[in-house]
Amino acid sequence: MSDQHHQSDLKKALEAMLDHYKLRGKYTQARVRQLWPKLMGPAINKYTTEVKVYRKNLYVTLSSAALRQELSMGTERIRDLINEELGEEYLEKVVIR
Repeated sequence: MSDQHHQSDLKKALEAMLDHYKLRGKYTQARVRQLWPKLMGPAINKYTTEVKVYRKNLYVTLSSAALRQELSMGTERIRDLINEELGEEYLEKVVIR
């Protein structure tokens, strides 16, 4: 058997486990929180004080008012970037506070 076949089997098994134990939502929320610093970069992450996902909405708290204002204008783009990285349309809204 090839490595690709084993990876496919493992992926299916993990997805089945996430569904069986109803953990898919929590898993996706954790992935969203991990993606924030990767996609936004160190400059924005430096001013990020909290990243929270609640009911398919991403809430980001920033310590810089100027950065908060600037990112508030691009919330749809941020949502699309994260959803694209996830490979699914998970986030419905991004709220910058």
